[in-house]
Amino acid sequence: MNLARFPRVRLGHMPTPLEPMERLSKHLGGPKLWIKRDDCTGLSTGGNKTRKLEYLCADALAQGADIVITQGATQSNHARQTAAACARLGLACHILLEDRTGYTDPAYTRSGNVLMDKLHGATISRRPGGADMQAEMEAVAEEMRSTGRKPYVIPGGGSNPIGALGYVNAAQELVTQASDMGLRIDHLVHATGSAGTQAGLVAGLVALNSGIPVLGIGVRAPKPKQEANVLALAERTIAHLGLPPLVRPEHVVANCDYVGQGYGIPTQGMVEAVRLVAEQEGILLDPVYSGKGMAGLIDLIGKGRFGKDENVVFLHTGGQVGLFGYPDAFGLPADTAR
Repeated sequence: MNLARFPRVRLGHMPTPLEPMERLSKHLGGPKLWIKRDDCTGLSTGGNKTRKLEYLCADALAQGADIVITQGATQSNHARQTAAACARLGLACHILLEDRTGYTDPAYTRSGNVLMDKLHGATISRRPGGADMQAEMEAVAEEMRSTGRKPYVIPGGGSNPIGALGYVNAAQELVTQASDMGLRIDHLVHATGSAGTQAGLVAGLVALNSGIPVLGIGVRAPKPKQEANVLALAERTIAHLGLPPLVRPEHVVANCDYVGQGYGIPTQGMVEAVRLVAEQEGILLDPVYSGKGMAGLIDLIGKGRFGKDENVVFLHTGGQVGLFGYPDAFGLPADTAR
C-alpha cells in the first residue's frame, strides 16, 4: 500500500500525539483510554479534515484549479480548514453553508468557524436546510466556469476516495505509533458523519491486516444509512488504492444512538462529556462531533461494552472552535459560577 504515489501537499503537523487519558480512565473505572489528537493537526486550530485536504488540494493544484468550492453546515469544521488550506496555497475559496439547525443566534451564525472562514479570506453563500448541496455546488461551479474560472469542487467533509486517503495514512500512522509504544489497541472509536474518516480508517486498517476494529459514533444519519455510506466509500477507497476488495460489511460498525434531535443540535450527554473531558484531562472536545462521540463512548463503557483492561483509542477529530457557536448549551447560571 504505497501512498507516496498519490499527490499530496503537506498542511498538517503529523504524526499527531497518541496519549493516555489516565484520569478519565480512573474516573470511569476502566477501560484504559487513549486519545489520538487529530485536533492537533495545526491548520487553523486543527482537525481531521486537514489530513483529507492534503490529498484533495494536491489534486486541485494538479488540475490547475484557481478556486475551491466546498460545503458544510453553518459551523462546519471542514469549511474552516478548507478556507485555511486555500489561504496557505494561494487558492480562492467559496463555501456554501447549509442551515441544518435553524439557529439564528449571532454566536452561531457569525462566530466560531464562520468568523474563521472569513478571516481566511473565503467567500460564503448560504442555503436552507435540506438543500441538495452537491447540486448547489455544481451550479456555482458551472457559473464560475462561464466566467473563465477553474473551480475544484470538494464534497462535504472532504469525503470521497481522494480525501479518504488522509485516513488511510492516519491508519498507518496509528499502527506505527502503537507498535513503537508496545500498545495493543483493542478498539478505535470516533465520531462519524460524512463517512470519509471512518471509511479511510477501515480501508487502511483492513489493508494493513491490523486486527483493530473501528466503531463510529454517528452524529447525523440513522445506523443503516451511516454504515452503508461508510462501506461504499471504504470499498471505493480500496479500489482507488489499487487493492483487491478487502473490506467486508462486518468491518463497518456505527452506533447512531447518540445523535439526539439531529445534526449539530446539542444533547445533554454531549454537554456532560465535553465538561468531563475538559475537567479530567484538560482537553476540549467539540459540540457536534467529538462531544457526541465521547458521550457515546462513555455511555457504552457504563454498559460494559469494553473490557476493564482493554485499550480503547478515541480519535479526536477536532473542532473545538465550534464551542463558541454554542454558548447557551454550556452556560452556567451566575449562582453556580466557580
